[in-house]
Amino acid sequence: MVGRLAADSIERRSGVSLWRQIADKMLHAIAIGDFVENTALPPEVVLAERYGVNRHTVRSAISALVQEGVLRAEQGRGTFVLSRKRLSYPISARTRFSTGLQGQTTERHIVLLASSVEPASHRVAEGLGLARGAEVIRLETRGEADGRPVSRAVGWFEARRFAGIDAAMAETGSITTSLARFGIDDYLRQSTVLSARHADAADLADLDLQPGAIVLVTVAVNVTPDGQPIQFSESRFPAERVELKLSAL
Repeated sequence: MVGRLAADSIERRSGVSLWRQIADKMLHAIAIGDFVENTALPPEVVLAERYGVNRHTVRSAISALVQEGVLRAEQGRGTFVLSRKRLSYPISARTRFSTGLQGQTTERHIVLLASSVEPASHRVAEGLGLARGAEVIRLETRGEADGRPVSRAVGWFEARRFAGIDAAMAETGSITTSLARFGIDDYLRQSTVLSARHADAADLADLDLQPGAIVLVTVAVNVTPDGQPIQFSESRFPAERVELKLSAL
């Protein structure tokens, strides 16, 4: 029955290769404890039956996960699940990249990848309380911790109010410090919507991921303490490196 349920969920016409889907299912199984860290995987024939695919597909999935550092193959002994501690990133009323990973990493910073001024789309305008088409500043950033990319984000700010925030961000490497230059000494998370999807081409490049990798997506609005929207953002976190921990907003 377990194998049948798993096989039924395979999407053979999804555009994602079958071996990658199996690799993602194995990652999920590791995450929920079906495959225990530091122990051997079941034999290929058992995995093939579990997922409803042939042994070649399972072998390709295992090979990919060995390359990604999730599994370790030992000749004559089998394939073992490596211990992989993921970073825990808190989503709360005061979500901050610099402090959210404190105690888990030694060094953290945000890199400005690109910036531009553009007309606000419907969802950006709605999030910021602006008229559709109003000018907003778009910042594309990457969060790094101990030399590893752990997030990729796009943030939008009202252009008239925050003119120059791109330069401040490039100089400081901090959204919080940049906002302080505009008199925003504190801000709160008004809302967060969570989802997950396969990484797109930009995610693969900027987060150093393999094709088929899963990213956790947050769409959020930050406001001043008196409720004025100041930032609309979409952030992506590699699921293999980061887990999102929710607390009351």
